Amino acid sequence: MLVTILLPAQVLIIPQYIAFHQIGWLNTYLPLIVPRWLATDGFYIFLMVQFIRGLPTELDEAAKMDGGSHFWIFTRVIVPLALPAMATVALFSFVQSWNDFLGPLLYITTPSKFTVPLGLTAFTNSGGTGAASAWGPLFAMCVIGLGPVVAVFLATQRFLSEGIATSGFK
Repeated sequence: MLVTILLPAQVLIIPQYIAFHQIGWLNTYLPLIVPRWLATDGFYIFLMVQFIRGLPTELDEAAKMDGGSHFWIFTRVIVPLALPAMATVALFSFVQSWNDFLGPLLYITTPSKFTVPLGLTAFTNSGGTGAASAWGPLFAMCVIGLGPVVAVFLATQRFLSEGIATSGFK
């Protein structure tokens, strides 16, 4: 896991491109979505493991004494306490995916499928003739592009503040 954190993402670009080409995923959103859902980023796994290690073991022991199975302890004790960490991981992953420029640039070729960063780049000086960009519409597109990130942050800010202040007890 630590090796995947230390390995630069640029090293994996060519093997990933070849794999996605062989699967037939180029010019689709699948190369952008599926790796995120399969938890391919070691940082998020490391963050969750460290958060769960910080929870008091007395909670597990008390649940065992109450007759809880491992699955029951996980679903009824660990997961509710780990919700702030899960919200943090979800927020970081969403913002990283939303702002990703290199992945969509490599895997998406049709302009109608461009993501927001690619669309903004295509909109700036789109003629390539040295003409000035239309700054007003560009800023409007930037503000609209920020909307989902702000909405996800507002939806998860309660969990983020709980994650900072939590001590494992409710």
